[in-house]
Amino acid sequence: MTGTNFTVMHAGAFDGLLHVPEGPPGKYYLKDRLGLTGMEVSLNQLPQGGVVPFYHRHRDNEELYLFIGGRGQFQVDGHLFEVTEGTAIRVGPDGERALRNIGTGDLLFIVVQVQANSLRRWEMTDAVIPDKPVDWPVA
Repeated sequence: MTGTNFTVMHAGAFDGLLHVPEGPPGKYYLKDRLGLTGMEVSLNQLPQGGVVPFYHRHRDNEELYLFIGGRGQFQVDGHLFEVTEGTAIRVGPDGERALRNIGTGDLLFIVVQVQANSLRRWEMTDAVIPDKPVDWPVA
């Protein structure tokens, strides 16, 4: 569903991301599906024993990794971190990173990618609250 100021879509359960026909197995990109203009977001499922078999970095973008299930290890520039549900990691563009699943089930995470140093206003100074009550229609 799309309106003037919104787009809504449903990606389905995270445990189905390994079988999405577009893109690499286990990664579901939202930029084009939602018409995002300032960031890329991906939903990710790394199966038990799965690894990202290469280091990577970015030219311009920093990444935020939000882990929502499972257990893994993440490394950046030779530093190793254990990751579980609730772990959040920001990696600057030049950080060389890799990831693996060391748990007994899927490692589930969301990655938000955005140009480094592009945030102009923090949420609390960017938000505008109109002078009107919230109206919840009866379903």
